[in-house]
Amino acid sequence: MSSRQPTALVTGGAGFIGNHLAKALLERGWAVRIIDDLSNGQKRRVDALGPAVSFTQGSILDPAALVAAMKGAEVVFHHAALAGVPQSVEQPMEYHEVDATGTLRVLEAARRAGVRRVIYAASSSAYGEQGGGPKNESMLPAPISPYAVAKRVGELYVSVYARIYGLDGISLRYFNVFGPHQDPKSQYGAAIPAIVARMIRGERPTIFGDGRQTRDFCYVENVVQANLLAAEAPGRLEGQVVNIACGRAVTINDVVDMTNHILGTSLTPVHAPPRPGDVRDSLADVGLAGKVLHYEPKVFFEDGLRRWIEWYRRDNG
Repeated sequence: MSSRQPTALVTGGAGFIGNHLAKALLERGWAVRIIDDLSNGQKRRVDALGPAVSFTQGSILDPAALVAAMKGAEVVFHHAALAGVPQSVEQPMEYHEVDATGTLRVLEAARRAGVRRVIYAASSSAYGEQGGGPKNESMLPAPISPYAVAKRVGELYVSVYARIYGLDGISLRYFNVFGPHQDPKSQYGAAIPAIVARMIRGERPTIFGDGRQTRDFCYVENVVQANLLAAEAPGRLEGQVVNIACGRAVTINDVVDMTNHILGTSLTPVHAPPRPGDVRDSLADVGLAGKVLHYEPKVFFEDGLRRWIEWYRRDNG
């Protein structure tokens, strides 16, 4: 990267991953803008980044707010979205509007503003229930929830805008990201905060299904690293999709067992029926991300879990 200070726009920068990314960009000398409607994000997270950050409170569905936030941006990191499979089953129209149409609006605003590159937060849910080992990008997507469909549509738009309009772009297909500032109280929260926060409080965790389903848990620091590598990659990115994960399968039962080990407890889970739209097994092949971005995961499950527990105790002590 040159000595000139580049400008980044982070959509959804008041949310979990977006806020971690905005902080890392500031530390690397970027000028940072954020647009967030605060429907899920928190303004205090933006405030904690300091006065150097330019904040627009608005929706990616609002063309005027998006144009204002986009002006002068060199790279757009698109993280604004409605997240969560179960809720998308209940609200498919809302999820399509924000996650699919919203992404199209971001890409069109970026094209008109002369943005150099768009980095899109995609989702491993695009793979659906395909078994047979690690998921790789050559597999045909087979989404099984409205959330997964909408996020897959975003990938297609990133590819089309790269091909037709020459807008440099890439879709980073995240697998089960976790880390500080996830909301453990959300009914639709990720497995680790939902399970581990209860166990820290001495409560039995709830597992949907038998607990033998697998996930490729990816600590948020790995995701931030992937975004920075994508932003600074030389040459052209042509709208391709790459997996961002650790390449290791962990069962939900493993989450409980490891948490008990770290906490010195012996809490047993309460089992509930599986949730509609949840995939059974999810494991990534991260070889293509290594080739395209020189990405290698740095923080693996146990270390990330210990860091999450330390953060939760510190933040909720």
